[in-house]
Amino acid sequence: MRPAVEAIQLARRFGAVQALAGVDLTVHEGEFFGLLGPNGAGKTTLISILAGLTRPDTGSARILGHDVITDYRAARRALGVVPQELVFDPFFSVRETLRIQAGYFGLRRADDWIDEILAHLDLTSKADANMRSLSGGMKRRVLVGQALVHKPPVIVLDEPTAGVDVELRQSLWGFIRKLNRDGHTIILTTHYLEEAEALCGRIAMLSAGRVVALDTTRNLLSQFAGLTVRLVAGRVPASWQSRVLRADGGVYLLRLDDYADLEALLAALRTEGIAITELALQEADLEQVFLRIMSGARASVTAVPA
Repeated sequence: MRPAVEAIQLARRFGAVQALAGVDLTVHEGEFFGLLGPNGAGKTTLISILAGLTRPDTGSARILGHDVITDYRAARRALGVVPQELVFDPFFSVRETLRIQAGYFGLRRADDWIDEILAHLDLTSKADANMRSLSGGMKRRVLVGQALVHKPPVIVLDEPTAGVDVELRQSLWGFIRKLNRDGHTIILTTHYLEEAEALCGRIAMLSAGRVVALDTTRNLLSQFAGLTVRLVAGRVPASWQSRVLRADGGVYLLRLDDYADLEALLAALRTEGIAITELALQEADLEQVFLRIMSGARASVTAVPA
C-alpha cells in the first residue's frame, strides 16, 4: 500500500517558537487517520506545509508521491483541505463559490458533482443564497464542499465540526465515511476525541512539534487500558497530585493502575479529612489515553536540562 501522505523530518520555526521539531509521519491510501494534540502542538503548521501554504525549514513532504514544493501542482490537485477558520468570499452565492473553486482546478462542467455535494451537505436549499447570509454552521458546510469539489483522493479535515450542531455533525460524518469507503484518504484533526475514537483507524498525537504517540486506535486504548476515577471534592490528597489527569473547578480525573488503588485513594482522602461529593469509576477511553500521553510528554520535556 503506497503512502497517501509522507512527512520526513519536517521542522519549522516561527521566531522563538519551534512549531515542528522533526516530524516523521506516513498515512497510507484509504486510511481514516487522526492527528491529535493540544493547541500549539503543531497540527495546523503540519497541515499548512502539506497544503503548500508554509514551507518547512528542513525536511520534506509528499502527497501520493508528489513533493509539495518541487511538484506542487500535482500535490495540491491530490489534496483537499477543510480549514479551521471560516474563510469565505461575501460577494458570491454558495453555488458560485463552488463553481469558482472548481475552476481553480480546471473543472468547467462540475455542476452534477456540485449538486451531489450540496445534497450530501444539506445545502441544496441554500445553493443560490449569498455566503454573507449563512450561519456559521452553513458556512462550514460550504468549506467542506470547496475541499471536495475537485474530487481529491486525500482530504484533510481541520476541526470540521467546531461550532456545528449535532444533526449536521452526524450527517457530515455519514458523508465523510462514505468518501472513505469509496477510497478517499481522510486525515482528521479534532478536539472531540470521541469522534476520533469512533472514526479513526490510526492516530498520531503531537506535542510541542513532535510525534509522541503513533499507533492504531485499538492498540492505544489497550496499551493504556486501565481505570480512572472521577472525583468531586475540595482538593486531591497531596500524595495523589501526580495521578491527576485533569482538574476543572473541583472535578478531578485521576489515574488508577488497578482496583487496589481505589482503596489507597479512599484511605488518603480519609487521612487528610477531605469530604467526597461524588466519586465514579470509569474505563479508559481515548480522551483519558490522550491526557496520559500528553502528561507524560510534558513531564519528559520538563525533565530535559536547559
